[in-house]
Amino acid sequence: MTTMVDVARRAGVSVATVSHVLNATRPVRPDTRAAVLGAVDELGYTPNTLARSLVTARTRSIGLAVSAISNPYFTEILQGVEASALEAGYGLLIADPHDDPRHERTVVQLLHERRVDGVIVAPSAEPAEMVGYLARRTVPAVFLDRLVGPAPEGARHDQVCAENTGPMRQLVEHLAALGHSRIGLVAGLPGLSTTTERLRGYREGLRARGLPFVPELVAGGNSAADGARDATGRLLAAPAPPTAIVTANNAMTIGTLRALRERGLEVPRDLALACFDDFSWADLFAPRLTAVAQPSREIGATAVRLLLERLEEPDREPRTVRLPCTVMHRTSCGCPEPAPATAPAPLPRTVPPTAAAASPAAEERNRTP
Repeated sequence: MTTMVDVARRAGVSVATVSHVLNATRPVRPDTRAAVLGAVDELGYTPNTLARSLVTARTRSIGLAVSAISNPYFTEILQGVEASALEAGYGLLIADPHDDPRHERTVVQLLHERRVDGVIVAPSAEPAEMVGYLARRTVPAVFLDRLVGPAPEGARHDQVCAENTGPMRQLVEHLAALGHSRIGLVAGLPGLSTTTERLRGYREGLRARGLPFVPELVAGGNSAADGARDATGRLLAAPAPPTAIVTANNAMTIGTLRALRERGLEVPRDLALACFDDFSWADLFAPRLTAVAQPSREIGATAVRLLLERLEEPDREPRTVRLPCTVMHRTSCGCPEPAPATAPAPLPRTVPPTAAAASPAAEERNRTP
Protein backbone atom coordinates (compact mmCIF):
# COMPACT_ATOMS: atom_id res chain seq x y z
CA MET A 1 0.00 0.00 0.00
CA THR A 2 1.33 3.41 -0.97
CA THR A 3 2.21 5.63 1.99
CA MET A 4 2.88 9.31 2.50
CA VAL A 5 6.58 8.45 2.69
CA ASP A 6 6.38 7.03 -0.85
CA VAL A 7 4.71 10.22 -2.08
CA ALA A 8 7.39 12.36 -0.41
CA ARG A 9 10.19 10.28 -1.97
CA ARG A 10 8.65 10.46 -5.46
CA ALA A 11 8.05 14.23 -5.20
CA GLY A 12 11.47 14.92 -3.67
CA VAL A 13 10.07 16.67 -0.62
CA SER A 14 9.68 15.96 3.07
CA VAL A 15 6.76 14.05 4.55
CA ALA A 16 5.77 17.26 6.36
CA THR A 17 5.47 19.08 3.04
CA VAL A 18 3.21 16.34 1.68
CA SER A 19 1.07 16.69 4.80
CA HIS A 20 0.82 20.46 4.38
CA VAL A 21 -0.28 20.06 0.75
CA LEU A 22 -2.89 17.42 1.48
CA ASN A 23 -4.26 19.06 4.63
CA ALA A 24 -3.91 22.72 3.55
CA THR A 25 -2.25 23.47 6.88
CA ARG A 26 0.47 25.76 5.51
CA PRO A 27 1.11 27.64 2.26
CA VAL A 28 3.29 25.68 -0.18
CA ARG A 29 4.99 26.96 -3.33
CA PRO A 30 2.90 26.23 -6.47
CA ASP A 31 5.62 24.10 -8.09
CA THR A 32 6.07 22.05 -4.91
CA ARG A 33 2.33 21.59 -4.58
CA ALA A 34 2.13 20.45 -8.21
CA ALA A 35 4.95 17.94 -7.64
CA VAL A 36 3.22 16.50 -4.59
CA LEU A 37 -0.16 16.21 -6.28
CA GLY A 38 1.48 14.68 -9.33
CA ALA A 39 3.14 12.04 -7.13
CA VAL A 40 -0.18 11.37 -5.37
CA ASP A 41 -1.89 10.82 -8.71
CA GLU A 42 0.95 8.73 -10.16
CA LEU A 43 1.18 6.44 -7.14
CA GLY A 44 -2.56 6.28 -6.53
CA TYR A 45 -2.13 7.40 -2.92
CA THR A 46 -5.31 7.66 -0.83
CA PRO A 47 -4.98 9.57 2.46
CA ASN A 48 -6.05 7.69 5.58
CA THR A 49 -8.86 10.03 6.64
CA LEU A 50 -9.54 8.13 9.85
CA ALA A 51 -5.90 8.26 10.98
CA ARG A 52 -5.67 11.93 10.10
CA SER A 53 -8.80 12.74 12.06
CA LEU A 54 -7.39 11.01 15.13
CA VAL A 55 -4.33 13.25 14.99
CA THR A 56 -6.01 16.55 14.06
CA ALA A 57 -9.41 16.03 15.76
CA ARG A 58 -10.90 17.08 12.41
CA THR A 59 -12.63 14.85 9.87
CA ARG A 60 -12.88 17.56 7.17
CA SER A 61 -16.55 16.76 6.82
CA ILE A 62 -19.68 18.92 7.21
CA GLY A 63 -23.16 17.75 8.17
CA LEU A 64 -26.07 19.30 6.24
CA ALA A 65 -29.63 18.94 7.53
CA VAL A 66 -32.15 20.40 5.08
CA SER A 67 -35.82 19.47 4.65
CA ALA A 68 -37.50 18.97 1.27
CA ILE A 69 -34.28 18.44 -0.66
CA SER A 70 -36.46 17.83 -3.74
CA ASN A 71 -37.62 21.47 -3.58
CA PRO A 72 -35.74 23.39 -6.32
CA TYR A 73 -34.90 26.16 -3.85
CA PHE A 74 -33.19 23.82 -1.40
CA THR A 75 -31.64 21.86 -4.26
CA GLU A 76 -29.83 25.01 -5.36
CA ILE A 77 -28.78 25.72 -1.77
CA LEU A 78 -27.39 22.18 -1.63
CA GLN A 79 -25.43 22.82 -4.82
CA GLY A 80 -23.94 25.97 -3.29
CA VAL A 81 -22.98 24.12 -0.10
CA GLU A 82 -21.50 21.16 -1.95
CA ALA A 83 -19.42 23.22 -4.37
CA SER A 84 -17.97 25.42 -1.63
CA ALA A 85 -17.28 22.50 0.71
CA LEU A 86 -15.53 20.56 -2.04
CA GLU A 87 -13.43 23.57 -2.98
CA ALA A 88 -12.31 23.83 0.66
CA GLY A 89 -11.50 20.11 0.79
CA TYR A 90 -14.51 19.06 2.88
CA GLY A 91 -16.89 16.17 2.37
CA LEU A 92 -20.64 16.43 2.96
CA LEU A 93 -23.03 14.23 4.95
CA ILE A 94 -26.67 15.04 4.12
CA ALA A 95 -29.86 14.31 6.06
CA ASP A 96 -33.52 15.37 5.72
CA PRO A 97 -35.19 16.39 9.03
CA HIS A 98 -38.63 16.57 7.28
CA ASP A 99 -39.39 19.81 9.18
CA ASP A 100 -40.18 17.65 12.22
CA PRO A 101 -38.61 19.06 15.43
CA ARG A 102 -38.02 15.64 17.03
CA HIS A 103 -36.64 14.10 13.87
CA GLU A 104 -34.52 17.20 13.40
CA ARG A 105 -32.92 16.70 16.82
CA THR A 106 -32.21 13.03 16.00
CA VAL A 107 -30.74 13.82 12.59
CA VAL A 108 -28.40 16.48 13.99
CA GLN A 109 -27.26 14.10 16.74
CA LEU A 110 -26.53 11.37 14.17
CA LEU A 111 -24.47 13.80 12.09
CA HIS A 112 -22.57 14.88 15.20
CA GLU A 113 -21.90 11.28 16.19
CA ARG A 114 -20.30 10.76 12.80
CA ARG A 115 -17.71 13.29 13.91
CA VAL A 116 -18.48 16.02 11.41
CA ASP A 117 -16.50 19.19 12.10
CA GLY A 118 -19.67 21.28 12.09
CA VAL A 119 -23.24 21.33 10.85
CA ILE A 120 -25.37 23.48 8.56
CA VAL A 121 -29.09 23.30 9.33
CA ALA A 122 -32.28 24.78 7.88
CA PRO A 123 -34.19 24.86 11.20
CA SER A 124 -37.75 23.67 11.70
CA ALA A 125 -40.50 25.86 13.17
CA GLU A 126 -39.66 24.56 16.65
CA PRO A 127 -35.87 24.20 16.73
CA ALA A 128 -35.28 24.65 20.48
CA GLU A 129 -34.39 21.01 21.16
CA MET A 130 -31.97 20.83 18.26
CA VAL A 131 -30.37 24.19 19.13
CA GLY A 132 -30.03 23.10 22.75
CA TYR A 133 -28.27 19.90 21.73
CA LEU A 134 -25.73 21.84 19.66
CA ALA A 135 -25.19 24.39 22.43
CA ARG A 136 -24.59 21.82 25.17
CA ARG A 137 -21.94 20.13 23.04
CA THR A 138 -20.52 23.37 21.58
CA VAL A 139 -20.92 22.05 18.04
CA PRO A 140 -20.02 24.71 15.45
CA ALA A 141 -23.18 25.39 13.45
CA VAL A 142 -24.68 27.65 10.81
CA PHE A 143 -28.43 28.03 10.36
CA LEU A 144 -29.55 28.90 6.85
CA ASP A 145 -32.73 30.20 5.24
CA ARG A 146 -34.64 30.28 8.55
CA LEU A 147 -33.36 32.14 11.59
CA VAL A 148 -33.62 31.00 15.20
CA GLY A 149 -34.11 33.14 18.29
CA PRO A 150 -31.44 34.30 20.74
CA ALA A 151 -28.68 31.72 21.16
CA PRO A 152 -28.68 29.76 24.44
CA GLU A 153 -25.65 29.90 26.70
CA GLY A 154 -22.67 28.20 25.09
CA ALA A 155 -24.13 28.19 21.57
CA ARG A 156 -21.71 28.84 18.73
CA HIS A 157 -23.76 29.40 15.64
CA ASP A 158 -24.00 31.84 12.77
CA GLN A 159 -26.91 32.43 10.40
CA VAL A 160 -27.47 33.28 6.74
CA CYS A 161 -30.71 33.98 4.91
CA ALA A 162 -32.24 36.12 2.20
CA GLU A 163 -34.03 39.39 2.77
CA ASN A 164 -37.71 38.56 3.21
CA THR A 165 -39.63 41.62 4.37
CA GLY A 166 -38.55 44.12 1.73
CA PRO A 167 -39.10 41.93 -1.35
CA MET A 168 -42.55 40.83 -0.14
CA ARG A 169 -43.46 44.46 0.43
CA GLN A 170 -42.36 45.20 -3.15
CA LEU A 171 -44.65 42.51 -4.55
CA VAL A 172 -47.66 43.84 -2.62
CA GLU A 173 -46.96 47.45 -3.55
CA HIS A 174 -46.62 46.46 -7.19
CA LEU A 175 -49.99 44.70 -7.21
CA ALA A 176 -51.59 47.67 -5.46
CA ALA A 177 -50.11 50.01 -8.05
CA LEU A 178 -51.81 47.90 -10.72
CA GLY A 179 -55.17 48.72 -9.10
CA HIS A 180 -55.70 45.78 -6.72
CA SER A 181 -57.14 46.70 -3.34
CA ARG A 182 -57.94 43.16 -2.15
CA ILE A 183 -54.66 41.26 -2.19
CA GLY A 184 -54.60 37.77 -0.66
CA LEU A 185 -51.60 36.04 0.90
CA VAL A 186 -50.97 32.29 1.02
CA ALA A 187 -48.65 32.22 4.03
CA GLY A 188 -46.06 29.64 5.07
CA LEU A 189 -45.69 27.33 8.03
CA PRO A 190 -46.30 29.14 11.36
CA GLY A 191 -43.20 29.52 13.49
CA LEU A 192 -40.71 29.85 10.64
CA SER A 193 -38.85 33.15 10.52
CA THR A 194 -39.48 33.29 6.77
CA THR A 195 -43.24 33.11 7.38
CA THR A 196 -43.13 35.85 10.01
CA GLU A 197 -40.95 38.17 7.93
CA ARG A 198 -42.91 37.73 4.71
CA LEU A 199 -46.17 38.36 6.54
CA ARG A 200 -44.59 41.53 7.91
CA GLY A 201 -43.63 42.57 4.38
CA TYR A 202 -47.18 41.90 3.19
CA ARG A 203 -48.61 44.15 5.89
CA GLU A 204 -46.03 46.85 5.21
CA GLY A 205 -46.87 46.79 1.51
CA LEU A 206 -50.57 47.27 2.25
CA ARG A 207 -49.85 50.09 4.69
CA ALA A 208 -47.57 51.86 2.22
CA ARG A 209 -50.42 51.94 -0.30
CA GLY A 210 -53.05 52.99 2.22
CA LEU A 211 -54.83 49.62 2.17
CA PRO A 212 -56.26 47.99 5.31
CA PHE A 213 -55.05 44.65 6.63
CA VAL A 214 -57.96 42.21 6.30
CA PRO A 215 -57.33 38.98 8.26
CA GLU A 216 -59.59 36.85 6.04
CA LEU A 217 -57.32 37.67 3.09
CA VAL A 218 -54.48 35.71 4.73
CA ALA A 219 -54.64 31.89 4.59
CA GLY A 220 -52.00 29.49 5.85
CA GLY A 221 -50.61 27.10 3.26
CA ASN A 222 -48.10 25.43 5.61
CA SER A 223 -45.30 25.93 3.06
CA ALA A 224 -46.61 23.00 0.97
CA ALA A 225 -48.44 22.58 -2.33
CA ASP A 226 -51.46 20.74 -0.86
CA GLY A 227 -51.77 23.26 1.94
CA ALA A 228 -51.67 26.13 -0.55
CA ARG A 229 -54.32 24.49 -2.70
CA ASP A 230 -56.68 24.39 0.28
CA ALA A 231 -55.69 27.90 1.40
CA THR A 232 -56.41 29.31 -2.06
CA GLY A 233 -59.81 27.64 -2.01
CA ARG A 234 -60.62 29.37 1.28
CA LEU A 235 -59.55 32.75 -0.09
CA LEU A 236 -61.68 32.34 -3.21
CA ALA A 237 -64.69 31.26 -1.15
CA ALA A 238 -64.65 34.47 0.91
CA PRO A 239 -67.63 36.83 0.52
CA ALA A 240 -65.29 39.37 -1.07
CA PRO A 241 -62.48 37.28 -2.60
CA PRO A 242 -59.13 38.78 -3.54
CA THR A 243 -58.40 40.01 -7.04
CA ALA A 244 -54.70 39.21 -6.59
CA ILE A 245 -52.79 36.60 -4.56
CA VAL A 246 -49.21 36.46 -3.34
CA THR A 247 -47.78 33.05 -2.44
CA ALA A 248 -44.97 32.85 0.11
CA ASN A 249 -42.85 30.06 -1.45
CA ASN A 250 -42.52 28.12 -4.69
CA ALA A 251 -44.21 24.91 -3.47
CA MET A 252 -47.28 26.93 -2.50
CA THR A 253 -47.27 28.64 -5.89
CA ILE A 254 -47.84 25.22 -7.48
CA GLY A 255 -50.73 24.52 -5.09
CA THR A 256 -52.33 27.88 -5.80
CA LEU A 257 -52.06 27.40 -9.56
CA ARG A 258 -53.69 23.98 -9.19
CA ALA A 259 -56.59 25.47 -7.20
CA LEU A 260 -57.14 28.18 -9.81
CA ARG A 261 -57.09 25.67 -12.67
CA GLU A 262 -59.64 23.46 -10.90
CA ARG A 263 -61.99 26.43 -10.79
CA GLY A 264 -61.42 27.41 -14.40
CA LEU A 265 -59.74 30.67 -13.43
CA GLU A 266 -57.02 32.15 -15.62
CA VAL A 267 -54.04 34.21 -14.50
CA PRO A 268 -53.96 37.18 -14.83
CA ARG A 269 -57.32 37.53 -16.63
CA ASP A 270 -59.36 36.46 -13.59
CA LEU A 271 -56.83 36.91 -10.82
CA ALA A 272 -53.29 38.34 -10.63
CA LEU A 273 -50.55 36.22 -9.08
CA ALA A 274 -47.09 36.96 -7.69
CA CYS A 275 -44.87 34.64 -5.70
CA PHE A 276 -41.90 34.47 -3.37
CA ASP A 277 -39.23 32.07 -4.72
CA ASP A 278 -38.31 32.04 -8.36
CA PHE A 279 -37.54 28.70 -9.99
CA SER A 280 -36.06 27.64 -13.28
CA TRP A 281 -39.33 27.05 -15.11
CA ALA A 282 -41.21 30.12 -13.75
CA ASP A 283 -40.33 31.91 -16.97
CA LEU A 284 -41.87 29.08 -19.03
CA PHE A 285 -45.40 29.27 -17.57
CA ALA A 286 -48.12 30.99 -19.53
CA PRO A 287 -48.36 33.61 -18.18
CA ARG A 288 -44.80 33.94 -16.95
CA LEU A 289 -44.63 34.18 -13.16
CA THR A 290 -43.70 37.39 -11.39
CA ALA A 291 -41.50 36.20 -8.54
CA VAL A 292 -38.87 37.08 -5.95
CA ALA A 293 -35.61 35.33 -6.86
CA GLN A 294 -33.54 34.37 -3.83
CA PRO A 295 -29.74 33.97 -4.10
CA SER A 296 -30.01 30.30 -3.12
CA ARG A 297 -26.58 29.10 -4.25
CA GLU A 298 -24.96 32.10 -2.61
CA ILE A 299 -26.82 31.29 0.62
CA GLY A 300 -25.32 27.78 0.54
CA ALA A 301 -21.83 29.06 -0.23
CA THR A 302 -22.03 31.70 2.50
CA ALA A 303 -23.10 29.07 5.03
CA VAL A 304 -19.95 27.06 4.30
CA ARG A 305 -17.77 30.16 4.55
CA LEU A 306 -19.27 31.11 7.91
CA LEU A 307 -18.81 27.58 9.24
CA LEU A 308 -15.16 27.41 8.18
CA GLU A 309 -14.51 30.79 9.76
CA ARG A 310 -16.21 29.57 12.95
CA LEU A 311 -13.91 26.52 12.98
CA GLU A 312 -10.89 28.82 12.74
CA GLU A 313 -12.19 31.30 15.34
CA PRO A 314 -14.45 29.35 17.71
CA ASP A 315 -14.93 32.22 20.17
CA ARG A 316 -15.81 35.05 17.81
CA GLU A 317 -19.17 36.78 18.07
CA PRO A 318 -22.05 35.13 16.16
CA ARG A 319 -22.98 36.72 12.86
CA THR A 320 -26.17 36.91 10.84
CA VAL A 321 -25.78 37.57 7.11
CA ARG A 322 -28.71 38.66 4.96
CA LEU A 323 -28.45 38.54 1.19
CA PRO A 324 -30.52 40.67 -1.21
CA CYS A 325 -33.20 39.27 -3.50
CA THR A 326 -34.29 40.29 -7.00
CA VAL A 327 -37.91 40.85 -8.04
CA MET A 328 -38.48 39.31 -11.48
CA HIS A 329 -41.30 41.30 -13.09
CA ARG A 330 -43.12 39.13 -15.61
CA THR A 331 -46.78 38.84 -16.68
CA SER A 332 -48.72 36.85 -14.07
CA CYS A 333 -49.23 40.05 -12.08
CA GLY A 334 -51.09 41.61 -15.00
CA CYS A 335 -48.25 43.57 -16.55
CA PRO A 336 -48.18 43.37 -20.35
CA GLU A 337 -45.66 41.20 -22.12
CA PRO A 338 -42.70 43.35 -23.13
CA ALA A 339 -42.75 44.18 -26.80
CA PRO A 340 -40.16 42.24 -28.78
CA ALA A 341 -37.12 44.17 -29.75
CA THR A 342 -37.69 46.01 -33.02
CA ALA A 343 -35.71 44.46 -35.81
CA PRO A 344 -33.39 46.93 -37.52
CA ALA A 345 -34.62 48.23 -40.85
CA PRO A 346 -33.00 46.46 -43.80
CA LEU A 347 -30.13 48.30 -45.35
CA PRO A 348 -30.74 49.66 -48.85
CA ARG A 349 -29.60 47.18 -51.45
CA THR A 350 -26.52 48.33 -53.28
CA VAL A 351 -25.71 46.96 -56.69
CA PRO A 352 -22.08 46.55 -57.66
CA PRO A 353 -21.08 48.70 -60.63
CA THR A 354 -20.50 45.63 -62.78
CA ALA A 355 -24.08 44.57 -62.25
CA ALA A 356 -25.63 48.02 -62.61
CA ALA A 357 -28.30 48.48 -65.23
CA ALA A 358 -26.99 49.92 -68.50
CA SER A 359 -27.76 53.51 -69.36
CA PRO A 360 -30.26 54.19 -72.21
CA ALA A 361 -27.37 55.17 -74.50
CA ALA A 362 -25.54 51.94 -73.75
CA GLU A 363 -28.74 49.97 -74.34
CA GLU A 364 -29.10 51.72 -77.67
CA ARG A 365 -25.52 50.81 -78.59
CA ASN A 366 -26.16 47.23 -77.66
CA ARG A 367 -29.10 47.13 -80.06
CA THR A 368 -27.02 48.57 -82.90
CA PRO A 369 -25.71 45.83 -85.20
